[in-house]
Amino acid sequence: MVNAQLNTQAQELLSKIENKTATIGVVGLGYVGLPLAVEKAKAGYNVIGFDVQEKRVGQVNEGINYIGDVVDEELAEYVEKKQLIATTDYSRIADVDAVAICVPTPLDIYRQPDTSYVESSSQEIAKHLHSGMLVVLESTTYPGTTLEILKPILEATGRVCGEDLFIAYSPERVDPGNKIYNTKNTPKVVGGITPSCTAVASAMYRNVLEGEVHEVSSPSVAEMEKILENTFRNINIALANEMAILCNKMDIDVWEVIDAAATKPYGFMPFYPGPGLGGHCIPIDPFYLTWKAREFDYHTRLIETAGEINNSMPDFVIDRCMQILNKDKKALNGARVVVLGVAYKKDIEDVRESPVLPILNQLEEAGADWIVADPHVKSFKLSETVSETVALDVELLENADLVLLATDHSSFDYEMIATHSPVLFDTRNAFKNVTKPEKYYKL
Repeated sequence: MVNAQLNTQAQELLSKIENKTATIGVVGLGYVGLPLAVEKAKAGYNVIGFDVQEKRVGQVNEGINYIGDVVDEELAEYVEKKQLIATTDYSRIADVDAVAICVPTPLDIYRQPDTSYVESSSQEIAKHLHSGMLVVLESTTYPGTTLEILKPILEATGRVCGEDLFIAYSPERVDPGNKIYNTKNTPKVVGGITPSCTAVASAMYRNVLEGEVHEVSSPSVAEMEKILENTFRNINIALANEMAILCNKMDIDVWEVIDAAATKPYGFMPFYPGPGLGGHCIPIDPFYLTWKAREFDYHTRLIETAGEINNSMPDFVIDRCMQILNKDKKALNGARVVVLGVAYKKDIEDVRESPVLPILNQLEEAGADWIVADPHVKSFKLSETVSETVALDVELLENADLVLLATDHSSFDYEMIATHSPVLFDTRNAFKNVTKPEKYYKL
C-alpha cells in the first residue's frame, strides 16, 4: 500500500514509525514481551514495558535479565540509556503510539481458552487510548479473538478501527533456546482488520526486525496460521510417540527407525518421541482450535487424538520405569530415582507445562524417593510445593536404583552419567554417541 492511500491519522503514525520518533509499548514482559521490547529499543525506539508483576518490573528497571533469550548486557544497556523502562502504571499507555499485547492465553480447568489476560489488557489500554494509535495482539489464541474481543473493547471508546485506531494480529514466534532463530530474525506474519491497519503494523515490524514480514488478509488468517504451525508439530510428535510405544512392544529401536527414514531427501520430515510435550504453545494451542470448532459443529478428531497420545506419554514413562525396576526385582515404591532435567526442553530454564512434572507427580504417588538434577532450573513448583534441584555428582548416581534422563541438556556430562549410573533410562536418545552401561534402556 502506498502512503497516499492512507488517511491523515495513518500517515502521521507511519511517519513516526519510519523516523523512529514513535514510542512503543509492550504489555506483558515474559518470554515473548521482554525480547520484543529489547529488540524495539535496539531498533532506536523509546519503549515502555507494562506488567502487573512488580517484581518483574523492578528487575527490568534495574537492568536485571530473567529471560534466557535476552542478552544481559543488551537489556542493561538500553535501560541505562532510558530507551527501555518498565511500569505497572497503565496510564502510561497514553504516552505510546503503538502497543503490542504479549500476555498469556492459557487453558482453564476444562481445557477451554482463558482469554482473561487479553481482555483485561485490552480494557486497560482502552482506558488510556488516544487517536492514531496502533494496537497489535501477539498472544497465541483462537481465530476470531482480535475481531470478537479486542476490537469491541477498543472501539467502545468511540474510535473507529481503520480511521483513528489501528488494530492487527501478529502471532509471536518464540522458540526458547533456539540458537539460530530468535525474535530478531524470525519471519513475522501480520494481519490487520483493515488495509491501513496492516500497513502501519507491518511498517513497525519491518523497522524493528530483520525477518521477512508477511502480510495476510485478516487477523483471523494470522490467528489460524499460528494454530496450524503448532498443531502440525503436535500431530507429528504424536505420531513419533505412538511409533515409540509400538516399537517398544516390538523390540525395535524407534530412534534408529527415524534416522533411517530421515535419509529420504523428500516427503519425510523427522520428528522425535519424548516423555511428553511441554511449553506454553504446542501442548495448549491446538485445544484453542478444537474449542472453536465446536461453534461450527465440527470435531477435530485428529487433533484431539494427537493430544491424547502426547498427554499419555508421562504414563508410558512411568510404566517403563516399573518394568525396568522389575527386572532387578525392585518396586517403584521406595526406589531411589534420580531424574535428570525438569525443564520442558533442552538448555532452557522454562518448566511451563513440562511433561516431567506429571512424571514426578506419579513417582510421588507411587512412593518413589525421587530427586531432580537440572543445571538450568534452581527450583520448581510441584502440587503447590516448591522443590529444589540438586547438583549432579557421582555419589548421587551410584546410589540410585534408577536414573531417568528426562531433559537432554547440553551441559550434562553424559560420559560421567553413563559410567556411574547402575540403571539408566533414556527418554531422549541423549546417549546415542556414548558408551552405554550394561543396564541401559531407551524410550
